[in-house]
Amino acid sequence: MSMATTASGPLSEAEHSAQLRKAVIASTVGTAIEWYDFFIYGTAAGLVFGKLYFPHADPLSATLLAFGTYFVGFIGRPIGAAIFGHYGDRIGRKATLIATLLCMGLGTFFIAFVPTYASIGIWGAVLLTILRAIQGIGVGGEWGGSVLMSMEWARKNEHRGLVASWPQFGVPCGLLLSTAAIAVFSAVAGDQFAVWGWRIPFLLSIVLVGVGLWIRLGILETPVFQKLLDQNKIENAPIVEVIKKQPREIILSALLRMAEQAPFYIFTAFVFAYTVGTLKMSRDFILAAVMVAAVVSFFTIPIAGHISDRIGRKNMYLIGAAAMGVFGFIYFAMVDTAVPVLVFIAIVLSIIPHDLQYGPQAALIAESFTPRLRYSGSSLGYQLASLIAGGPSPLIATALFAAYRSGYAIAIYIALCAVVSLISAAMMPDYTGKDISAEYDA
Repeated sequence: MSMATTASGPLSEAEHSAQLRKAVIASTVGTAIEWYDFFIYGTAAGLVFGKLYFPHADPLSATLLAFGTYFVGFIGRPIGAAIFGHYGDRIGRKATLIATLLCMGLGTFFIAFVPTYASIGIWGAVLLTILRAIQGIGVGGEWGGSVLMSMEWARKNEHRGLVASWPQFGVPCGLLLSTAAIAVFSAVAGDQFAVWGWRIPFLLSIVLVGVGLWIRLGILETPVFQKLLDQNKIENAPIVEVIKKQPREIILSALLRMAEQAPFYIFTAFVFAYTVGTLKMSRDFILAAVMVAAVVSFFTIPIAGHISDRIGRKNMYLIGAAAMGVFGFIYFAMVDTAVPVLVFIAIVLSIIPHDLQYGPQAALIAESFTPRLRYSGSSLGYQLASLIAGGPSPLIATALFAAYRSGYAIAIYIALCAVVSLISAAMMPDYTGKDISAEYDA
């Protein structure tokens, strides 16, 4: 990549390095805040939403209904990818990322004020569903922009897999923050957690949004997008163009996420309903286990991204998908014992096969799209997985357990997801170490 330029002229090597650091920090912090918002809902859905918004259903049906509202956020993600992908390729990465942060943060903040069924009947669930959709739209535009903001500041000879993995690092940060917030206010509120304690973590979102905005307003546009502006290569309808020019990459990007995203939401959302509701284990104990798993991710995600720079994105991803296909059986064999130490170890280890895929995933997907269509294409491919993997997986896991009363059926589902990912990843193009600033043949 040539020396970075801005509208006011070229940057020196030192200025470029400083902007790279700022971009990585802004992307990671902003993504952590967005995922805090998104995960806080999943944890609350597994713990209290069934009782509060669907009180007349039996416990299993209430859990399914609560995860149904949870799924709405995943439906919103491809919509957000299309909306914000369009503007990310039209007006730039920076401005679009500010908009996604506001969308997500405000949607989360207002969830804290939604009345329960006891106050306004079914309208509480309706309002919850609308705000969850807004959350989904916000996070749908976030991922692509955050990855590009980091990756497009990296020079050709730098470690793009490692650099692009830092926005992915925002996921365990958000998971840790959201789980810790629930755990703290669960302890503080005690028996009143279902009354008011669960609302406080949603209220705190507005503070995090303020921090994220302050950081993101201080960064420059990426040199790759600036180059597109300088060369007048901005597309009028990037979403339409990328669907016409690179449909294969969009479909493969969605499918390769099956072994990463579907198990992740089983391990971090469904696990609460399963262990606390069915196995009658301590809520705070499971929260602690998920928090430790999130801390493990602080290391495994960037390490996997770094290794992908050495052995190639696809090779790293294939290793992770294969590991996940096997681990599902180990996970449920341990969790079904209801022995605390085994359940704890299973939850902590579950994050590793996920991270072996998630670390290289950002670069693998984003590098596959030509620069002028990259925000739209990578966002759409990444977020479409929400409809087939992340969104339905807690519902599928709940339904499988209801039918077979065993985690073994869920493990088979995870293994099938792994097969899909292995095939899709093997068919993806691999741009490890190649120049990504010039236009591809798209």
